[in-house]
Amino acid sequence: MRGQDLINTVLPEELLLEIFSHIEGSKSDCDSCSLVCKRWMKLERVSRRTLRIAGSSGNPPDVLIKLLVEKFVNVRNVFIDERLPVSIPPNHSTYSYGAHSYSRRKPIKGKGRGRKAASSSSKAGINGAENSGSEELDVEPFTLSDAGLTSLAQIVRLEKLSLIWCSNVRNEGLTSLAEKCRNLKSLDLQGCYVGDQGIAAVGQWCKQLEDLNLRFCEGLTDAGLIELAPGCGKSLKTLGIATCARITDTSLEAIGLYCTSLQTLSLDSDVIKNQGVLSIAKGCPSLKVLKLHCVNVTDDALLAVGAYCMSLELLALNSFQRFTDKSLLCIGQGCKKLKNLMISDCYFLTDMSLQAIGSGCSGLTHLEVNGCHNIGTLGLEYIGKSCSQLSELALLYCQRIGNDALLEIGRGCKLLQALHLVDCSNIGDDAICHVARGCKKLKKLHIRRCYEIGDKGIIAVGENCHYLTDLSLRFCDRVGDDALIAIGQGCPLLEQLNVSGCHQIGDDGLVAIARGCPKLVHLDVSVLQHLGDLALAEIGEGCPLIKDVILSHCRQITDFGLAHLVKNCTLLETCHMVYCPLVTSVGVATVVSTCVNLKKLLVERWKVSQRTRRRAGYVLSYLCVDL
Repeated sequence: MRGQDLINTVLPEELLLEIFSHIEGSKSDCDSCSLVCKRWMKLERVSRRTLRIAGSSGNPPDVLIKLLVEKFVNVRNVFIDERLPVSIPPNHSTYSYGAHSYSRRKPIKGKGRGRKAASSSSKAGINGAENSGSEELDVEPFTLSDAGLTSLAQIVRLEKLSLIWCSNVRNEGLTSLAEKCRNLKSLDLQGCYVGDQGIAAVGQWCKQLEDLNLRFCEGLTDAGLIELAPGCGKSLKTLGIATCARITDTSLEAIGLYCTSLQTLSLDSDVIKNQGVLSIAKGCPSLKVLKLHCVNVTDDALLAVGAYCMSLELLALNSFQRFTDKSLLCIGQGCKKLKNLMISDCYFLTDMSLQAIGSGCSGLTHLEVNGCHNIGTLGLEYIGKSCSQLSELALLYCQRIGNDALLEIGRGCKLLQALHLVDCSNIGDDAICHVARGCKKLKKLHIRRCYEIGDKGIIAVGENCHYLTDLSLRFCDRVGDDALIAIGQGCPLLEQLNVSGCHQIGDDGLVAIARGCPKLVHLDVSVLQHLGDLALAEIGEGCPLIKDVILSHCRQITDFGLAHLVKNCTLLETCHMVYCPLVTSVGVATVVSTCVNLKKLLVERWKVSQRTRRRAGYVLSYLCVDL
């Protein structure tokens, strides 16, 4: 009844807390609950278990951390990432907690010491060809220091802590936190310049630590890990090391000696040699995941893995120049539980390696072969004949693999759900037809620059693979409208479509998609020279769930087509439309004013009016070079 509070007067706090615990992962639901009344705000704060804090401008980060710790007393997981700025409107405040982020932008007072938002984007590895729409604004960067880490130490029941590229965190802060947060189970220090003293303190106090990520921790030496290993030896299950030039085989020998429960190891190092991997293989019989990018490791180390690591399920070998088929022969003989194999730029592996894996690891479910130029059709045929459980196959830059290989995949791998093909010049329509007819449960098909694949193969996919949800056909010159018509008629569950650079595709193909694939969420039709307004109008009418659309380099679309697209696609969050000469500032304004959920619009700067910039400058992104 209106005017009466029938919930708060009946439901006890315990029940409300239980309800809040089930919605923590949803930002909008959590925020809505906290705004209902003071009681709900108090209870919702008590129920919070996770805080995510992105690097941004605003209050000093150490003050921010102290504030959050005081307000959310039952937090268990804290994730801080200084790589990515939070995109919010200038002079606006956003408060988001839980599995979300906190940011506050203060009014700009002038240039001074601030760093531009664009520099934060480049640090995060964001596309270098883009700048934030607010790049004129100078802001102070988010940098967590030891003082902030000391405040975090007040969360004595902290279980997970992630500090991504927090470059100002040092030994003192980490030591203080380790001493008080003795329930810590997961610690991610990627890109932090902590030293041996801090890591040693973690080993001394955090006896329950299970996951440790030390990627790009350049301040570490062997001494730190040697101190850590005895303390966390019984609990440590996951360890990641990359680009730590002063961590050598000596560290891995200590890990192999004390960390007998280790299950996952990721190594990327030019320093590590055979002895370190040998120690891990012999000392960690429970190892399930091994990822190696170590140019100085040879057959001897992998022979030990095959001999001792009987529980191995995932093996990733990258850029190995010093081992041969002998290694995978031993892996195939010893690691019968192997399910996932990724080999990249391993030039001395031949078809014999895949034959050994097929013969010994019949339970293989995922296989990726990337740039292994001596592996050909015969090797993959062995996989097709032996590995009936295969669910995902990726062939990248495999020039020697031909149609017959995928013929065997189609015959023997009925459970295949994902197929990735990149620059495989000898794979054509016949291969895709074999897969489509044999693997009818296929859900994901990604093909890029495979110039022998055309309409025939994709039509077969549309006729047979009715569960397809993700289709990417990038720069496949022989794919045209007939292929998309078949997809539109046969794949009603399609959610992701990328036909960038398929020059023969025009309005007819996209109209068929619009009429047959109402669940479409992501659409990339960039570099389609014959695509016009008719297709955009049909997409807008038939695919109202679209959130991301990329229209760049479509020279025939106009403001009229954009207006029809966004009229019904009210959920649109991302739109790229650079190098579209017939789109004007009117079209840009239409997109901005219609799409209330828009988070990013990539467009030429000169097409944005002053009014549009004032209204939605925070969602605008521009190319570095003005056109």
